[in-house]
Amino acid sequence: MDEAEIPTPSPELLKAIALLELPSVLVGKLGAWLILPMVGALVYEVVSRYIFDAPTIWAYDMTYILAGSLFMLGSAYALRQGSHVRADFILSTQPPRWQAAVDIVLYVVVYFPAIALFLETSTGFALQSWQQGETFPQSPWMPIIYPLKTVIPITLLLLLIQGVAELLKAIWTFRTNLAFRHPA
Repeated sequence: MDEAEIPTPSPELLKAIALLELPSVLVGKLGAWLILPMVGALVYEVVSRYIFDAPTIWAYDMTYILAGSLFMLGSAYALRQGSHVRADFILSTQPPRWQAAVDIVLYVVVYFPAIALFLETSTGFALQSWQQGETFPQSPWMPIIYPLKTVIPITLLLLLIQGVAELLKAIWTFRTNLAFRHPA
């Protein structure tokens, strides 16, 4: 097949996917900056504890909150980049159409229902946490926990939106038997 004959996604499809992926990309790249205060808190704790013999009561909690937020907010971007754990050792030997068919079925039957259920549940937990002004009860510092609990439904919403983009890519791949590639 000549390169000119190879089908490419329509401009409308590319625009829809780019629009759906925009929140994942923005939040993923912005969320990555959480690594700086997280590392800063860790370094501060190590220096304070081992050089000045003055451990903090806040550094562990801060790194816990920042690391949790960092990993959650980056998950939709990781899905976009194909960085999530998959059973590729099984699928990689199959043609793109077969891989896409499996992806379509799994997105519709497992992914979307599970994400929707988790989104509904986590939104309730986050709202309850805000209403109670919840803190980490096991911590001597007792920082607020509701911002971290709010990151959970935000993450799930981003995963839901990114899942729609992934489903569109899988449908295109199924129709063309070509792996979807983001344009350069």
